[in-house]
Amino acid sequence: MNRILTSKWAKLAVFLACLAPLANLLWRAAHGDLTANPIEFITHRTGDWTLRFVVLTLAITPLRKIPHAGQLIRFRRMLGLFAFFYGCLHFGTWIGLDKFFDWAEMWKDVQKRRFITVGFTGFVLLIPLAITSTAGWIRRLGGRRWQWLHRAIYLTAIAGVIHYYWLVKSDVRKPRQYACLVGVLLAWRLGAWLVARRQHRSGRSAGRQEPATADTA
Repeated sequence: MNRILTSKWAKLAVFLACLAPLANLLWRAAHGDLTANPIEFITHRTGDWTLRFVVLTLAITPLRKIPHAGQLIRFRRMLGLFAFFYGCLHFGTWIGLDKFFDWAEMWKDVQKRRFITVGFTGFVLLIPLAITSTAGWIRRLGGRRWQWLHRAIYLTAIAGVIHYYWLVKSDVRKPRQYACLVGVLLAWRLGAWLVARRQHRSGRSAGRQEPATADTA
């Protein structure tokens, strides 16, 4: 599998696949097939894909533990940037097509409608992640600080699920599915962190005990 993932065409194939949802929207728009409420359709579709790409980005770390799948890490930044891209389309639709750039009305919505507040918060958290996604920013921030900053995607994922759940109100099946996926991915990370911490403590304890063992030998 790693041979396929490291192919020079792999990134191009993933890039084109990530553009497929946008191409589908443009095709439907060109053929007048955006339902009776096109603005709502575009808003919901781009929001769906934003959350899907966030979930896919989070899934890369555990999936790369599969034998011969380590090179999946090559696609994590691209998937994260596409999450931001579709997030921009999602909020751009709301700002431009739904609210017609009425900033006062939008600010009222952010303050009064909690699903917009939490969704906007999740989107804002994506902005610094997109800006600092390059190798140059990793060098500037240092690996540890960069890692801590990019853990904000966990909050984005949680905010996205809450945003979706509060938006739909009645049929909450899809938000629950996303909640389960995000919950599993975050639980895996917590488990991996706890295991690494326990191993680190065990290593430190063994290191402290080695001199005493040598003295008594």
